[in-house]
Amino acid sequence: MSAGALYPGTFDPFTNGHEELVRRSARIFGRVVVAVAASPSKTPAFQLDERIALIREVLSDLPDCEVAGYTGLTVNVAREHKVNVIVRGLRAVTDFEFEFQLATMNRHLDEGVETMFLTPSENDMFISSTLVREIAAMGGDVSKFVHPAVAAALAGRFS
Repeated sequence: MSAGALYPGTFDPFTNGHEELVRRSARIFGRVVVAVAASPSKTPAFQLDERIALIREVLSDLPDCEVAGYTGLTVNVAREHKVNVIVRGLRAVTDFEFEFQLATMNRHLDEGVETMFLTPSENDMFISSTLVREIAAMGGDVSKFVHPAVAAALAGRFS
């Protein structure tokens, strides 16, 4: 495996918090693969190809950033992309238990893949995709929480 990191998630929608973690990961690891989970059981607001296109637009200025959709095990996606680090964001203590379970299970599935946790900045700590979706669905302004392209897509989806 080579240098780089995988940042997996559903990203429905991709928020400023997600963007910040990708940009910080790029500074740390160089190459970042944003792995967009299909997650059909979650009934996402945006289809997989729509989420991928929006994330590519938001991150178009990052030269060593790849955005790819996936199904299946995250450790397999890490292997496919030849990276040995999975980056996960921790917004609050409440995220820790679930993320700790995921990291431990991934280590059991492939001990060559490590999970590293990053915390968002104080400005983005409270932002979640679920809250952004709910605000947009009720006609609220989400422009402070997402890239303009994502805000426009949300407005179009929920108009």
